[in-house]
Amino acid sequence: MLDKIIAFICAAIVQGIPLLYGATGEIITEKSGNLNLGIPGIMYVGGISGIIGGYLYEKSTADPSAVLCILIPLLACIIGSALMALIYSFLTITLHANQNVTGLALTTFGIGIGNFFGGSLLSFFGESGSISLLTTGKYYTTPFGFSIGDIEISFGFMAYLAVFIALATSFVLNRTRVGLHLRAVGENPATADAAGINVTLYKYLATCIGGAIAGMGGLYFVMDYTSGAWTNNGFGDRGWLAVAIVIFALWKPKSAIWSSFIFGGLYIVCVYIPGLSSATKELIKMLPYVVTIFVLVFTSARKKREHQPPASLGLPYFREER
Repeated sequence: MLDKIIAFICAAIVQGIPLLYGATGEIITEKSGNLNLGIPGIMYVGGISGIIGGYLYEKSTADPSAVLCILIPLLACIIGSALMALIYSFLTITLHANQNVTGLALTTFGIGIGNFFGGSLLSFFGESGSISLLTTGKYYTTPFGFSIGDIEISFGFMAYLAVFIALATSFVLNRTRVGLHLRAVGENPATADAAGINVTLYKYLATCIGGAIAGMGGLYFVMDYTSGAWTNNGFGDRGWLAVAIVIFALWKPKSAIWSSFIFGGLYIVCVYIPGLSSATKELIKMLPYVVTIFVLVFTSARKKREHQPPASLGLPYFREER
């Protein structure tokens, strides 16, 4: 019985890591006042960018280096995801486009890019079949962990990196001047601007850094969870779950850690309950969204300031109107 419980917890953590990357990135973005609903698309682009980088490197050498097998996909992922976030930033910050519409368009665009290159990358080089980076995937899935009796608990390095980034984000937001300025920009950009804070710079940096971190969730999924294999539409609704976790965690990176693991557990709990029909399994998969709705209603009713989103979230800032 204990073995099954620990196995479920480990599986929940594995499922929750992509969500944690996405939620942490979106928290950083939303703290600047930008509501980026393009996170699902950015995660797709992050995943396919890492796949492309890893594939090109593996194809270019007969003896791949472990360090480069890790670094090249990671850098490709960060660059691809940051570029997607930069597009969003330019449209919403500079051109003052509607943030909701822009984010949804970015999601559609990102999923399209991922599926296009995921389905046709090999054909560009005269090959056929599906992409499978066995060598690169091996280095990403190399376990690091510990044992409890006869039970071994281990995860790839990106799982630990996700928790570290969330903790570091919490520290920066709450204990540094940069975090204070960023929160000021998200709460009242006009006041922050009057205080000498470069609102545009903070919004751009927060959105691009947040996008890069969210994209790493896509890289984790394709390199660790699927061991270097790409499947079109394989991410499912994980990007939207990451956005829901931001609300569930009340815009707190530390809370996003355990929230992601809870959502990861709810996402797969139906697999561990025997005798369920397919309809019941789909209903159980709705639990994360139902819980998020209840949390949103509860926190809105209590009206505690620390449980509310940044005051200027989703609103464009026109400097000439301050």
